[in-house]
Amino acid sequence: MIITGTHDPYLVALSILVACFASYTALDLSGHVEPARGFARRAWLVAAAITMGGGIWSMHFVAMLAFIMPTSVSYDIGSTALSLVVAILVTGVAFYVISRQSVSPLRLVLSGIFMGLGIAAMHYTGMAAMRGHAELSYDPLFVALSLVVAIGASTAALWLAFRTTALGQKLVAAVVMGVAISGMHYTAMGAAIFTAHDPVHEARAGAQANAQANASLDQTGLALAVAGITFVILALASVASMFERNRAEEALRQAQTDLARVNRINTVAELTASLAHEVNQPIAAAVTNADACLRWLAGDPPNLEEARAAAMRMVQEGTRAAEIIRRIRLLFKKGTAQREVLDVNELIRELLVLLRSEAARFSISVRTDLAADLPGVRGDRVQLQQVIMNLISNSIDAMNGVDGTRELAIKSRRAENEEVMVSVSDTGVGLPPQQANQIFNAFFTTKVHGTGMGLSISRSIVATHNGRLWAADNSPRGASFHLVLPTKLETQV
Repeated sequence: MIITGTHDPYLVALSILVACFASYTALDLSGHVEPARGFARRAWLVAAAITMGGGIWSMHFVAMLAFIMPTSVSYDIGSTALSLVVAILVTGVAFYVISRQSVSPLRLVLSGIFMGLGIAAMHYTGMAAMRGHAELSYDPLFVALSLVVAIGASTAALWLAFRTTALGQKLVAAVVMGVAISGMHYTAMGAAIFTAHDPVHEARAGAQANAQANASLDQTGLALAVAGITFVILALASVASMFERNRAEEALRQAQTDLARVNRINTVAELTASLAHEVNQPIAAAVTNADACLRWLAGDPPNLEEARAAAMRMVQEGTRAAEIIRRIRLLFKKGTAQREVLDVNELIRELLVLLRSEAARFSISVRTDLAADLPGVRGDRVQLQQVIMNLISNSIDAMNGVDGTRELAIKSRRAENEEVMVSVSDTGVGLPPQQANQIFNAFFTTKVHGTGMGLSISRSIVATHNGRLWAADNSPRGASFHLVLPTKLETQV
């Protein structure tokens, strides 16, 4: 006699929730696999496999307990444990294959088939662990359908596991995976046919006797216990992932800071000759004034007024040399970002003091159009100086060797939404054709000896100030770089 069972809707919902939570945690952990190397990569891979495989098994077991039949049911511990091991192993192997670089669509499909068949084996092994007063058989059509669903869900899970990064993407992907995995289980349950050995009322009587004799938890309590343990394990895995993500983000920020400092040093090193000229000018002027002062003092009678004037000029030139050296030292400074309210025009003028000799060396005329009464911007002086210096240096390099007029134009003005815009334009070679958007990519360069990091770092710095940096063609020749910085919004740390 065929026995028809029912499903507890609350436990069904709990099983789907377990599947979705496990899917999200596995997606979160798998995000650490690709950037990791060596033992760390293997550890994250194992953690993702245990999370996904164990979560699938937990969902399966809770869903099995949600199935209520009018006869007593128990589970063989050995077969149940075997189904858990199968789920973790097949998930681990599939994750290992798909986590490797340059995975082809064929390998993805084959891994999905392998994982799907493994999950199906886990399910039917778990079903074989059932012990009761009924014989279990299957509808071949529903079995085939459950295999198709399992393979499809596995392929989707593998494809999503190493391609989702944003929180929203992970949440949507986790729901899709959880529902798909649950769909496979309940499709497979539809294939199950239970045939009682004894009349139903005898089976019920036997079930009642067994229930009184056994001291084990009922199905609902056992399902809640399994789900609770699963949630605790998944929560601990999520916390570990969060700590690792914070550590990686901090390491990335430190690396970006160090890289930006190296870029500043390289830029200043390239301008060594011009900077030496800038320092030599006030020193030479101070020496000339010192000689003049001595001559005025050696006169008979000594000309004290002229000597005093020469001495004052010495002080001015010495102060100018000290200021140039101070600005150069700031560019080499290492430390955390110091946010303050800055005058953009002052930053531009300070940099022009350092770069005007470099421009003069290539016969480049410098024209400034700085708007008066600009609102201050909140940011790090050294970082913003680095950005503007990078833009000016690039413009000077772009005009080196160009025939015709060589003009560097630097403008500042108010922009919309209480923002300040700085534009650096040149009459150089212009932007590379059809590659204007790539110049901000790391390691992309049009210079023979360039590193391709200057503009990439500059855009990153601007982004941390909630600003924007882009390039456009300059009419009739050359390129223009536009920097927009907010004056009111709080900047990112």
